[in-house]
Amino acid sequence: MYLSLCVLKLKSIMSESKRISNLYQSIYNGNPWLEVNMINTLHNVSAAQAYKKVNPNLNTIWEIINHLIQWRRNILKRVQGETIITPDHNYFVPVLDSSEAAWEQSLQNLEKSQELWNAFFEDFDDNDLSKIYTNNGHTYYEHIHGIIQHDVYHLGQIVILKKLL
Repeated sequence: MYLSLCVLKLKSIMSESKRISNLYQSIYNGNPWLEVNMINTLHNVSAAQAYKKVNPNLNTIWEIINHLIQWRRNILKRVQGETIITPDHNYFVPVLDSSEAAWEQSLQNLEKSQELWNAFFEDFDDNDLSKIYTNNGHTYYEHIHGIIQHDVYHLGQIVILKKLL
């Protein structure tokens, strides 16, 4: 009982950005409420599987991963004060090199994007959550939660695509 009270007290004094960071990390490689995370879902997915188009109207796992990486970079730059113009292709571009080495590079880029977000949260001031990104009028809080929601949305797609392989 005492330990539970200590944990509750610790959570109540934890900064909002730390709670958000923990949530984002759990979706990437933890034990999130939705019971799947990015790393476990991508475990043992080969380049051939990631590259396979199971339906002409659907993106591949690899295209989704590259899309996620670019959006993670986009939003991180926004909340660091940079003005970003999203390209018309919305970061969905065909994979040109379907080798295992290229797939491994995409996975490393995903990991690097997570490391950049983790580093960002280390020094983030909760007061900045209310800052407005002038290009769309949304707060940094909305952008940060938006990128988490975006990851979860596409994680669900990847889970389904993996089942269809």
